[in-house]
Amino acid sequence: MARRGLPAVADLVAGLSIAGLLLPEAVAYSSIAGLPPQSGVLALFAGLLVYGLLGNSRFAIVSATSSSAAVLLAATGSLAGTDAALRVALGAGIVLLTGVFFIIAGLARLGAVSSLIAKPVLRGFALGLAITIVVKQMPKVLGVHPMHTDFLRFGWELLAGWSHWNWAGGAMALVALALLRGLGRWRAVPAALLVIAIGIALDVGGYCKAWNVAPVGTFTLDFSSPGMPQLARADWLRLGELAFAMALILYAESYGSIRTFALRHGDNVSANRDLFALGVANIASALFHGMPVGAGYSATSANESAGAQSRAAGLVAGAVVLIAVLTLLPWIAHTPEPLLAAIVINAVSHSLNPAALRPLFVWRRDRLIALVAVAAVLLLGVLDGLLAAIGLSLLMLLRGMSRAGVSWLGRLDGGHDYVDTARHPEAVATPGVLIARPDVPLFFGNADGVFATLRTRVEATTTLRRIVLSLEESPDLDATSIEALCDFAQWTRQRGSQLVLARVKDTVRDLLGQVRSADLPAAAYAPWSVDDAMQLPLLPPKKSDRF
Repeated sequence: MARRGLPAVADLVAGLSIAGLLLPEAVAYSSIAGLPPQSGVLALFAGLLVYGLLGNSRFAIVSATSSSAAVLLAATGSLAGTDAALRVALGAGIVLLTGVFFIIAGLARLGAVSSLIAKPVLRGFALGLAITIVVKQMPKVLGVHPMHTDFLRFGWELLAGWSHWNWAGGAMALVALALLRGLGRWRAVPAALLVIAIGIALDVGGYCKAWNVAPVGTFTLDFSSPGMPQLARADWLRLGELAFAMALILYAESYGSIRTFALRHGDNVSANRDLFALGVANIASALFHGMPVGAGYSATSANESAGAQSRAAGLVAGAVVLIAVLTLLPWIAHTPEPLLAAIVINAVSHSLNPAALRPLFVWRRDRLIALVAVAAVLLLGVLDGLLAAIGLSLLMLLRGMSRAGVSWLGRLDGGHDYVDTARHPEAVATPGVLIARPDVPLFFGNADGVFATLRTRVEATTTLRRIVLSLEESPDLDATSIEALCDFAQWTRQRGSQLVLARVKDTVRDLLGQVRSADLPAAAYAPWSVDDAMQLPLLPPKKSDRF
């Protein structure tokens, strides 16, 4: 770690170190997306410059990522087919709309939007995506090009064509992977750049041609004419759906990286500011027909390990990459494709470890969900698998919130604490009083079920004089919940019982004041705790109080 007294020097060293990683990865990720190499390089410049000026994290490196590249390939491939020009225009449209969604979310202060995707789903999706990316890189390594694109038939055709494999390309990729893994132990060594340099030397020397190994080919960078992609209105509407999914998964990946390193170093996280910065970066990338950008874990980790102290490290890296591209562009065209595939495989290798799912099996929680996310990517494809994973997360959220579970409380050891009698049989229920606590926040999806459960228990209880309803799990109430609560209050009053609300949040207390229900006067929700509610005088018993 660099000394804190020399932050400028530390950022300079870190920027120089990670530049050797970022340029080869930018070219490699373009191949994942099925776009020309310049798309990844232009996205790299947009991400480093914009986030370096507007972002919050001092470690985050914003550039093209393997996951977003794979999603972009699936999205544009489903719409453009083999039309390369249309694929580029559609890709720019998706990136542009992704940036717009980011900015809207930042202005609306939706920094916690990534929480809508459960971590088990993310881990399963990442594992399935990594497997897919590795398999889809094999044609560049082995020189065999399957006809089908779905994972199962693609993999089968790849294996069935073993007699036509280019073993020289396979050997080149294996040696490159060994070098990347070995040199990767020293963060200051630009392993990817060294591998690319060796590959360029082999191609220039004529060895790649003799081995029938293709180079990446020539490409140019054009900064002179940024502009909006020219697409039909129907295309924009379709791209909006795809861009929403792209923004959600890209931000989940970025926020995970940013938050991990912020917690490690005790830095503050400004999620809404990062949303805005990512939005501007993606719009800037789209205007130059670049790829979607986010804070990838591998590049951010490399930046931290290189000793970065501020966002200036990313700006230095961008300047170094620009100089390298402007001076070495003709040479980069000689990069052998198996080496780019090796760089991609090495970059996603951290997601290939099934051990990331091991805690789920140890805890016996969400195992099936993670495995379903893996299977969705492999069987449905990257795009449909992503949408299925997001849908699965939302279903998990709704399933948990829609449960109509209610706990029945009793007094513990004659004190002031009231606990669930099902878990604490020693807790004593007070005669003539029913104390209920909904286990989930009340909202339109569970309110009717919760109050139906309460009514069933009330009808089965004799000589009931008071019902205490603890709302500690409900920070707010929507219109459906308010109506259900007022109906229940009226129903209990008609039965001659007293309804008292306990542990009511201030927002709910203010809301009930506005409702002004005759069955819920201010005294009904005045108690702060269950014990306070129990101290109120009971209604006098009636001979007719038999239920």
